Amino acid sequence: MSKQLLSWNRYPRLCAAQIHAISNRLAHLPNAESSMLAYGNGRSYGDVCLNQDGCLLMTRYLDRFINFDSDSGILRCESGVTLEEILSIIVPKGWFLPSTPGTRYVTIGGALANDVHGKNHHSVGTFGHHIRSFELLRSDGQRLECTPSKNSEYFHATIGGLGLTGLVTWVEIQLAPIRSPWMHVESKSFPNLKEFWSINQQYEAEWPYTVAWVDCLAQNKQRGRGIFFSARHASMEDAFPCFKENSWRIPVTPPISLVNNLSVRVFNEIYYRNPNRPNSKLTHYIPYFYPLDKIKNWNRIYGRKGFLQYQCVLPHESAEAAIDSLLEIISKNGQGSFLAVLKTFGNRASLGMLSFARPGVTLALDFPNHGERTLRLLDSLDFVVKEAGGALYPAKDSRMSGEMFQCGFPEWESFMKFIDPKFSSSFWRRVTQ
Repeated sequence: MSKQLLSWNRYPRLCAAQIHAISNRLAHLPNAESSMLAYGNGRSYGDVCLNQDGCLLMTRYLDRFINFDSDSGILRCESGVTLEEILSIIVPKGWFLPSTPGTRYVTIGGALANDVHGKNHHSVGTFGHHIRSFELLRSDGQRLECTPSKNSEYFHATIGGLGLTGLVTWVEIQLAPIRSPWMHVESKSFPNLKEFWSINQQYEAEWPYTVAWVDCLAQNKQRGRGIFFSARHASMEDAFPCFKENSWRIPVTPPISLVNNLSVRVFNEIYYRNPNRPNSKLTHYIPYFYPLDKIKNWNRIYGRKGFLQYQCVLPHESAEAAIDSLLEIISKNGQGSFLAVLKTFGNRASLGMLSFARPGVTLALDFPNHGERTLRLLDSLDFVVKEAGGALYPAKDSRMSGEMFQCGFPEWESFMKFIDPKFSSSFWRRVTQ
């Protein structure tokens, strides 16, 4: 009997024919009749973690720590361990994740498979740059220990490889040293997109973490206005306040999205009017890096139909004009996103053959699912991104065309020879067949 599992945005709704729990990293893969795919904590968007009519390998049961050297900051753990579980162990020992996405509820295997990036990409690159080694279990029983020098082709194919090269059973990563769990954070508003570029250039040269929120519904001279955030880890000499994390849940899924043109305009206006903090404010790392984790099931606010995330990357030479065009299209369309994030990537090339992050500028947005109306909007955004030589993020996609994917990831055909013959995903079939 098939079972439906969802990704975080609750769209699309696909069914797997089989669900198989993986709890022993030393065991062989199941002899599934259909294709297989690892499913971690289900925090990616779209169908990259889904396998219609196939077998999903549930990896959250691979949740053991294998070794942690608190002197060198080298951690080895099974692939189903979440970043939250890792942080709970390493932060008290003076270590931190070298790169982290906007939620700590992803597995380390998922972070590797999607080669996630964070607010410090311009200074340290992607998650994959800090992977020392991992084990790749193939459907024929082979166990490949992959490092930059050993089985290196599989190393580069599996980082950002969307879970298609086999099952990653364990991961070894080099952590980053910190002196406290607190951050120095500054925020500064900017009146339009033109001002963002100059502020970003200034702050990226001095701060390891930078990111901006933009008001995607603002028009005319205010188009692209927003708030720029910069941060660095605090030192032991700072006086730290007490911190207690408070979280809450949305009790039910509303029948319709609570995110609409009116609510987004009100939210954006209030948020933009927040006072600037030109002087550093001490903030614990959890609300800085993971603000949405405070609401455990925030995806429910988009209603039963879910939402579509749209994240693109654009080359530096075309980014300024393309970002302006994207925001103009969105503001005129009226389907705004209050989760609109603008960030520049550094010039360090990613290690993965299909890695998304590359030198350029990335814009990420969430749109309530209004069916064809939303799909038409995203198609119009695709045209701008493609013309500018950009690409879309597979981990946050549920509808891009095969042409769009193949243009954005020119190594996709070379990558195909590393795919395990028993592995596939709904995403991969959609963009390559």
